[in-house]
Amino acid sequence: MHHIIIYSYMKIALIGYGKMGKMIEQIAKDRGHEIVSIIDIDNLEDFESEAFASADVAIEFTAPQAAYGNYLKAFSKNVKVVSGSTGWMKEHGEDVKKMCSEGGQTLFWASNFSIGVAIFAAVNRYLAKIMNQFPQYDVEMEETHHVHKLDHPSGTAITLAEQIVENIDRKEAWAEDTTDPKLLRIDHIRRGEVPGIHTIRYDSDADLITISHDAHSRKGFALGAVLAAEYTKEHQGLLTISDMFKF
Repeated sequence: MHHIIIYSYMKIALIGYGKMGKMIEQIAKDRGHEIVSIIDIDNLEDFESEAFASADVAIEFTAPQAAYGNYLKAFSKNVKVVSGSTGWMKEHGEDVKKMCSEGGQTLFWASNFSIGVAIFAAVNRYLAKIMNQFPQYDVEMEETHHVHKLDHPSGTAITLAEQIVENIDRKEAWAEDTTDPKLLRIDHIRRGEVPGIHTIRYDSDADLITISHDAHSRKGFALGAVLAAEYTKEHQGLLTISDMFKF
């Protein structure tokens, strides 16, 4: 059976070679792409290699504190970046925006690359808009992840919470461990090897409305990152999921 390839072949560099990096490598190869460089903590000098510079796109999944430095190294070689790393925005957000708008660099950033989560986020926004009119419902959120995840709430939970706060006038911000009715409460649970569950509840005296996204594995995130790389090869600037999926 011949597969018709509808996207163009790409040279990909991987920055970070943990569970996610290895899964991305497999999916990228299955989709007909070539991995030209793999950079991990023990071979950082390979940022200077010809192989790395030959990449169309670098896919970066590393520690929050390493991300910004990795972007700079990739940009210095004019390699576009797809990244799921958080933690750089507060300090370096403005710099990165400037590099992508005025400096001609390209970064596709998302807190979560799963197509299912992108759909879920669209539903979350729409539901929040509706619920703004019904103050009898209080809203709260819960996220559950594997025990190895140290940060909380998750980047995805924060993104979803920001959407709710933006659309519901009675919520001013989100917070953990709060009883303040003006704040959207996010609870976090860490157990076993759970890839990620995000649940949003609207509760009133009359009834409860719940939406939930439950990832079966990391595979959805890895596939999304490769799809993002395919999109990034053809686009420029500071990009995100809402650029790739218009809904």
